[in-house]
Amino acid sequence: MTLLDISNLSLRIGTHKILKEVSLSVQAGEIVAITGESGSGKSLTAFTVMGLLPDTANTSGQITLSGTNLLSQSEAQMCGLRGHSIGMVFQEPMTALNPVKTIGDQVMETILIHKALPPDQARARARELLDRVGLPADRFPLGRFPHELSGGQRQRVVIAMAIALRPKLLIADEPTTALDVTTQAQILELLRDLVREFDMGLMIITHDLAVVADLADRIVVMRHGEVVETGTTQELLHNMQHPYTKMLFAASNHQVTLPEPPAPSPLLEIKGAVRDYPLPRKSLFAKPEYFRAVKDVSFTLYRGERLGLVGESGCGKSTLTRAILGLEPLQGGEISLDGMAITTTQNPEIRRRMQVVFQDPFGSFNPRHRVDRLITEPFYTLTDPPTGSARSDLIAETLRAVGLQPEDAQKYVHQFSGGQRQRIAIARALITRPELILFDEAVSALDVSVRAQILDLLAELCEAYGLSYLFISHDLSVVRTITDRCLVMQKGEIVEAAPTEEIFAEPKHPYTRALIAAAPQLPDLAQGAA
Repeated sequence: MTLLDISNLSLRIGTHKILKEVSLSVQAGEIVAITGESGSGKSLTAFTVMGLLPDTANTSGQITLSGTNLLSQSEAQMCGLRGHSIGMVFQEPMTALNPVKTIGDQVMETILIHKALPPDQARARARELLDRVGLPADRFPLGRFPHELSGGQRQRVVIAMAIALRPKLLIADEPTTALDVTTQAQILELLRDLVREFDMGLMIITHDLAVVADLADRIVVMRHGEVVETGTTQELLHNMQHPYTKMLFAASNHQVTLPEPPAPSPLLEIKGAVRDYPLPRKSLFAKPEYFRAVKDVSFTLYRGERLGLVGESGCGKSTLTRAILGLEPLQGGEISLDGMAITTTQNPEIRRRMQVVFQDPFGSFNPRHRVDRLITEPFYTLTDPPTGSARSDLIAETLRAVGLQPEDAQKYVHQFSGGQRQRIAIARALITRPELILFDEAVSALDVSVRAQILDLLAELCEAYGLSYLFISHDLSVVRTITDRCLVMQKGEIVEAAPTEEIFAEPKHPYTRALIAAAPQLPDLAQGAA
């Protein structure tokens, strides 16, 4: 039975035509994946289905959900359908969550708004949902706030909110972008179970073609607002017709040639690092308790080396990153850059020599500033920053390097897609040509073709400037491609460290083996077809 039917859908926002006669359908109990590059219209197709468009938007065509024409519904009628008949998981979990409301209240919100259950039962249902998406009560009580969770944990809260009323149709916009491979496997299996159990339709929007190949029953490939190819997963993988489809799958298997690292010379040294967080007190007179997020971590990153760090969400990767940047104090141990101690009171010299690309591309920018000001923020660390035409030329050169255009310098971040925002973040880190860059999930939001460009760019920078970096990622295929050596982190500890190829060829620790086994892989037939 056809659940969702989109027929000849066109969308115009102001003078810009965004979608061009898009047609696709989702059957009850079916998983349909929409893939394509950033800006191809994937997310706006979903927003049109949800009725989440600006006032200047004009649509034509038809969208029906179980026979109801969604384009003819009033806002009040759509409010009755959202959450109840259609659930949605948005791409960026931190911006999808209310920072001043607890996770329990936010999961309960949909249930209470639709008056599906009384408050006490809604609270019990919220607890059940959080347990189901991997946030157990002993570590994630309903009273926790979003800022107390990692990026992957926040995404699980968003998924719990979306499935609260078991909607007929679930739209998932990059639902596993922020998740490590083991959690990703759990979430994808959860989505499969929901589709089977409730005969629910799932429309998943993703640039991760390995996920597409493993999860979807049918694939829709979009480019520049149009559907260029569609078919069952097996049909499309065996017999790709459109050159763009072939390019996407080829880019997903992109290999990078890194230059040989120079002779070992320590750049970043971490010795016995310990980071504790206070836990909420059970009572006013209770003894303070602490959670140890980083436990006696020691390693050295050498000059010119590309070091990977992998592990599940919540294992301490981002906490360690913030400590290296001097954004959080250590309770034990020390961190130094080229012999200079890193503390929470940094001097400009260390700031100049070390930059970072954060995981959340929107939350790391001031939305009131244009791109040219945003990416030149690191200039404050320079004794003689470029001005005039030299400044403009450097901005244009850096934007081109990350796949953007010089004219993008005069835009605001809200005018870009999620992947484009991350490219801006990378441009900001690169513009002063630092000696060390920390990449915290830096390519997780990028489509495969742009990811390939960024990885090539990193290889070029390594060759030209002897760049060193710590590459933190849950995408094991990227880590394998772009690093010389790899660290595996579990529950705040480094459990394995070895050359990257050795880690992947002969993993020694059971946790490392579990990570590699959980990572989705493109089938050989897709690689051959590409």
